Amino acid sequence: MSNNYLKKEAFNKPPFFISYLITDPKEYGDDIETFSKNLKNSLSKYNVDIVCFRDKETSNIKELAKTCLRISKQFNIPKVLINTNIDLAIEAGFDGVHLTSNQFDKIKTSKEKSLYTIISTHTQDEVNIAKINGADAITYSPIFYKENKGEPKGLENLTKVVNTYQDDNFRIIALGGIIDGEHINKIKTTKASGFASIRYFTN
Repeated sequence: MSNNYLKKEAFNKPPFFISYLITDPKEYGDDIETFSKNLKNSLSKYNVDIVCFRDKETSNIKELAKTCLRISKQFNIPKVLINTNIDLAIEAGFDGVHLTSNQFDKIKTSKEKSLYTIISTHTQDEVNIAKINGADAITYSPIFYKENKGEPKGLENLTKVVNTYQDDNFRIIALGGIIDGEHINKIKTTKASGFASIRYFTN
């Protein structure tokens, strides 16, 4: 039985603590060679379950996105997503999409296209809307302090959201200011489905 099959089977059976890597051009670079080197380095060092290609500014986004998908599949990542772009997700063959908090109206479209759908949320009302509209998972943020990202939600608030909304078909993933193992251990105490980060995977 292949390692890829085993990883996907584990991912599909909650409770499973998800490790979610999000790329950023400031950390991974905006040319193919640099991006490839840095992504391979992160995936070699860390156990990753979801990769999301996130780039809102680079001119060669399509080429970088396809590079991200190819490398992630080489490392047997169960879910490879792209940020916001449903059309490119379908064209390039991504597993899913990570929508922004301005794209709640796109959840149903994404699901109709058989895409694994995560959406960013920042309030309990947004979490509720995401669940009602059929998202597979949400990121809830910011949990810890991060410059220019507003007041952190904190672990108590995250626990309340998890206890209210999370179930086997709807996963809540903590995001924001998670940069080390101590942060991850604190997230685990809330029973959240996992954590997402940019900086943790590039430390």
